[in-house]
Amino acid sequence: MLTAFHKYRHVFIVGLQGNLVYRWNFAIRGFFSLFHLIVVFILWGAAFAGKTTIGGFDLAQTMTYFVVLLMMQFFIGAFNEDYQISEEIRNGLINQFLLKPINYFLYRFTIYGAARFVSGLLFLIPLAVAYPFIDQHLSFPPELWRLGVGLVAMVLSALIQFSIAFCFGLLTFWFLEIQGFVILSFAIESLLGGQMFPLDLMPEWVFRLAQYLPFYYQMYFPVAIFTGRIDQALAVQGLGMQAIWVVLLLAFNHFLWTRGLRRHTAVGG
Repeated sequence: MLTAFHKYRHVFIVGLQGNLVYRWNFAIRGFFSLFHLIVVFILWGAAFAGKTTIGGFDLAQTMTYFVVLLMMQFFIGAFNEDYQISEEIRNGLINQFLLKPINYFLYRFTIYGAARFVSGLLFLIPLAVAYPFIDQHLSFPPELWRLGVGLVAMVLSALIQFSIAFCFGLLTFWFLEIQGFVILSFAIESLLGGQMFPLDLMPEWVFRLAQYLPFYYQMYFPVAIFTGRIDQALAVQGLGMQAIWVVLLLAFNHFLWTRGLRRHTAVGG
């Protein structure tokens, strides 16, 4: 076990070094994301014109939701992992992992973790610059339990997001192009993951249905914990659902991996 830890720790360090090469790309992307926040502030400011609350939450609570959501996207969002996995399968680069004592899922997840660590920390720079200007428009809940539970939810959310991306990447064993699947998944995630607007503003039946799907736990759930949109009982219950989805997705990943390898022709790499 200690040997495995050192092995993937080295992979993490290499991933950090590789992503630090693109540190300016991440930093610039973070600064441009502030323009997205400006648009959000303008749109929701207009929506709240003449109103004190929408869906039971005031303007400050809604703005806090989108600020935390943007931060979560940089810390745990699976940006292009599915395409990277697809490329390695198409080009035969995964052949090097088939004869070595390296778990491909853990290898890719470690690389993903390193990339999100770099992008998340670099996003804090423009956020720190903007914070004095948006501080008065934000409202965070005072309960300390939200920090601990929210961090656990972030880790499980990262596992869910990466596992879904890993699934789509493995589809390359059967399909030469996965872009259509990824675009469809992104559209569903944006809607049912609360990235377009808070899920609790949707019709009740849609909100309840979303709670049984993995997309709810990708972004909305950890953000809702941090921003006070759900209480402690629902948060603990949600952690259980997250754990169930992690197990199911890991099992499905293993199924796709073993079946895919039967179709794989080891050429290149």
